[in-house]
Amino acid sequence: MSRIGEKIKSARIKSGISQKKLARKLGVSEGFVNEVEMGRRIANQGIIDRISKILGKDMNDITMSFEEQSDDVKKEEFPPISNREEKVKDIWNEAFGSVLKKVPIYKYDLGRPIGFKQLPLIENKIEGYSQDKVLYLKIESDDMEGFRIHRGDLAFAHITGEIENNVICLVEYHGGREIRQIKKLDSNKVLLISGNNTVRTESVDIGSLKVIAKLDKVEIVL
Repeated sequence: MSRIGEKIKSARIKSGISQKKLARKLGVSEGFVNEVEMGRRIANQGIIDRISKILGKDMNDITMSFEEQSDDVKKEEFPPISNREEKVKDIWNEAFGSVLKKVPIYKYDLGRPIGFKQLPLIENKIEGYSQDKVLYLKIESDDMEGFRIHRGDLAFAHITGEIENNVICLVEYHGGREIRQIKKLDSNKVLLISGNNTVRTESVDIGSLKVIAKLDKVEIVL
C-alpha cells in the first residue's frame, strides 16, 4: 500500500465513509477507490483534490507516492523502450479514464452512434447535466445557417421534452426531425424558426410538436 493510499483509507474510515460512497461522490467506480488505496493505481491531482474536499483532509502527498514508485522501479530491470511506452500509456489512460467519459455522436434519428467525443466528468455530471442525458448531434443540413450552424458541425445537446421559449432544439413534427429555434406564441402554438439566406417561420400546434433535445453549444467544423 502506498503512503497516499494509506492516508486516503485512514481519512475515509475516520470520516465514516465507505469506499462505495466515496466512489459515488467522485463519480468513479468502487474498484478504482480500492485500487488507489491499495497503491495499485495512480490518482491524478484532480481526484486527489476532490478526495481532500470530501474527506476534509489534505491528501496532497503525491510526491511521496511517486518517490515510492520510483524506488520500486529502480529495483527492477527496465523493460524495452516500446514496452515502457505502452505501460506509461496504459497508466495515463487508466488515470484519466475515471474522469473522462465518452459522449456519443448521433444523427437526428438517434440510431446507432456514429462516433464519440470525450468530455470531463465533474461531480458525476457532464457540462452540468446527467451523463446519460448528453449527446452530440451531427448537423445534417444548412437550414440553420442564419444561426451560424452549418452542415457537418457538431452540436452538444441534452435530452429534454420541455418546450422552452427562444431556444434551439432538435424537434420532431410532420413526421420528420429538424433543428429549429422555438418561439412561443401562446399556450397552444409555437413558431419554428430556421433560415440561411432568409428567415423562415412555421406556426405549429404544440400538440403536434415533440422536443427531443436542446442544443447547448455548437462546435464549428472549418
